[in-house]
Amino acid sequence: MRLNPRYEGPPVLVLEPAVDPSIPLFRQRRRLADTLATFDDAQWAAPTRCAGWSARDVISHLVTTNSFWATSMAAGRAGQPTRILPGFDPAVTPAQLVEASPVIGTNELLGRFITTNHDMERALDGLDADGWRRMAEAPAGHIALSAVASHALWDSWVHERDICLPLGLPVDVEPDEVAVSLRYAVGLGPAFLATEGSTRSGAFALSVTHPDATIVVEVGRTVVVRDADSCAGLATLEGEATALTEAFSCRGGLPSLPDEERWMIDALAVAFDQVS
Repeated sequence: MRLNPRYEGPPVLVLEPAVDPSIPLFRQRRRLADTLATFDDAQWAAPTRCAGWSARDVISHLVTTNSFWATSMAAGRAGQPTRILPGFDPAVTPAQLVEASPVIGTNELLGRFITTNHDMERALDGLDADGWRRMAEAPAGHIALSAVASHALWDSWVHERDICLPLGLPVDVEPDEVAVSLRYAVGLGPAFLATEGSTRSGAFALSVTHPDATIVVEVGRTVVVRDADSCAGLATLEGEATALTEAFSCRGGLPSLPDEERWMIDALAVAFDQVS
C-alpha cells in the first residue's frame, strides 16, 4: 500500500490524552544502543524477526527513519510541517532503502544510530504542552508532535525486540514504553484506512494488563484513541500490554473479534501486505 498522507483538514489520528513521550522514547533508544555496543560480528549478522534482515539491516533502517523523524519534528516545531511521504510503500520502500545503503563498519553504523537519536532529542528538547500539539509529518499525515514521537518510539521498540529476542537476549519491559507504543499501534491501521478514503466507522476497546488500562479506539474520518473508564457495549480485546502491542505490530496473532469489527484491527497488517 502506497501512503496517501492527509495534510489538509482534521488530523487523521488523535491520541487522548496527548502526552510527552520523550522520556520513554529516548530511554528505549539509549538501551538499544547500549545493547548494540556489546555485539560481536556474528550478532550483527544474525537474522531477526524481520524477514531477510540481519541486526545490521534493522539498525540501518532505524538510522534512515531517525533522520526522517528529526527532520519532521524540527519542521513541525517551527510551524512548517514537511510533506515527504506521499507514495512511500511501507511494505517495499524500507527494504529498498536498506539495500541501497552504503556498506560501512558496524562501529560507524552504531555511531550514526546514536547521532540520529541525538538529532531527534535536539528537535524535541524543551517542548511545552503547546509545542507537543503542533502538527508534524508521520506516515498517516500531519498529526500532533506527541503522536509523531509516539510513532518513533513504537517503531524502535518493536525493532529492538526483532533484534534481541531471536538472539535470546533479554529486553527490558518498561510500562511507559509499552503504554505509548500500544496506544499508537492500535490507531495506526484504522488511520491508514481513513487516508485511503474509507467512510466506515466503528469502535472497539482494549482491556489491558501490565500496565493496566482501558483504551477505546473510535474509528472514522479521524481515528481517536482515548483512555476510558469502561469498555461496556464495545467489542473488546483483552490481554497483556506487551503481547497486544506485538500483535498489533504484526508480530503475533490478535485475539478474535466478530467479523463485523475485524476490519478495524486487521488494517495495519493489510497496509504491510501481511494479510490478503
